[in-house]
Amino acid sequence: MTSFRILGHLVLGLFSYLGELSGLVGQTCESILRGKKRWRQVLVQIAEIGYRSQPVVIVTGAFTGAVLAAQSLFQFALFNVESLGGALVSVAMLRELGPTITGLMLAGRVGSSMAAELGTMKVTEQIDALRSMAVHPIDFLVTPRVIAMLISMPLLIAESAAFGILASYIVGVHTFHVPAVYWNANAVNYTDYTDISIAMIKGTVFGVLIVLISCHQGLRAKDGAVGVGRGTTQAMVYSSLAILIVNFFLSLLLQELFPAGLVSKG
Repeated sequence: MTSFRILGHLVLGLFSYLGELSGLVGQTCESILRGKKRWRQVLVQIAEIGYRSQPVVIVTGAFTGAVLAAQSLFQFALFNVESLGGALVSVAMLRELGPTITGLMLAGRVGSSMAAELGTMKVTEQIDALRSMAVHPIDFLVTPRVIAMLISMPLLIAESAAFGILASYIVGVHTFHVPAVYWNANAVNYTDYTDISIAMIKGTVFGVLIVLISCHQGLRAKDGAVGVGRGTTQAMVYSSLAILIVNFFLSLLLQELFPAGLVSKG
């Protein structure tokens, strides 16, 4: 009975959390459609989410592409098909690694920051002060972050994929001495706009997950500094788990809509 009680508690807690998150989604959508747009706050969040996240995204994307190229070339060399390394890296960076790695990095850097900032405002009653001044917290705090994330995330994913592909070129051509003309020809031949579309779709979904989960954790913070720390940690963990889980189902769905494989698209 104890096991069933624990399982029931976990299930009820999950549904309660999803219900709260759905309520925040509804309020945010209503705010985007009907609420007051605070473009100054949007620009501030674009600088925080997009501009200041570039170093970590570029470094992560570059070394992900480099190690993927190296590992694939170790195996491709057994079959004398090293020139396919460029195609493998470009498709993988756009369809999977670019969006996922960028999302995980932003969950750690941006998501935790959002949760900490909003959580501090919540426990110090600054959010209640906003309500007393007839300022809706969703309009002022959540909507600008959602809009900024929708603008910044596709650009960051493009950067991550571009630097990953560039790093793979350096590894393949200058370290493994694959002829550049074959490397580039295969990369172009096996990559098309559907791969870019998948990267943008996944990036948009992951960005929305990060900002909504992080803002929700911040807005529900309590118990002072301990609660803020707990919410910050949970924002990062929940966002990362949501990205990995949703990525699996998105990959299955988008694979049906945009089939991929090492078959020439030219």
